[in-house]
Amino acid sequence: MPFFTKPSSDKSDESDLSDQSDQSDSSDLSQPTKTMNKNELRKEIRSRKRQYTKEQLCELSAPIIDRLRNHPKLVAAETVMLYHSLPDEVFTHNFVDEMVKAGKKVVLPVVISETEMEIRCYTGEKDMAESSFHILEPIGELFTDYASIDFIAVPGMSFDAQCNRLGRGKGYYDRFLNQVPNAYKLGICFDFQKLETIPADEYDKKVDEVL
Repeated sequence: MPFFTKPSSDKSDESDLSDQSDQSDSSDLSQPTKTMNKNELRKEIRSRKRQYTKEQLCELSAPIIDRLRNHPKLVAAETVMLYHSLPDEVFTHNFVDEMVKAGKKVVLPVVISETEMEIRCYTGEKDMAESSFHILEPIGELFTDYASIDFIAVPGMSFDAQCNRLGRGKGYYDRFLNQVPNAYKLGICFDFQKLETIPADEYDKKVDEVL
């Protein structure tokens, strides 16, 4: 599987999983996307995701979570910002609980408006509640000590070889990452979401590394 790392100059249709999970040639997947704009790329990534069932995405998540679990920046971190995965994201629900049991201070983001998200402490299932959209969202104590965050697992629609990130289009993470310049930011996605290049502007925030 390909690993993207930070450049040295920068600080549902059923199908056979074995046929679909060969994601080793990220550049071949990227060829038709080089001239696409951001919205076209999001449409392309959504199309790729629809090729997999929820169960297949969970299976593909396992080796990614293994790499995340053993990442030296995460191992060394005390306060970690993770995410409670949506159905089409790398599955993190069990991993979040695992990090709490390992003694990490875990915080999770939650969207509160069209332009903002806030961060909540997570200590266990009691800190989650079902939203009006029928997804679980964190409701723990409000967390505002952003300077203490050591490590952030950043989900994305796509990442490229230069560590550029393509989000869902609302800019939540771009705005938030401005507030945590010292935290190590690790992009998390499936290999089939990785592209050779993503259009980026001054408002788009890179991650330090893509897992």
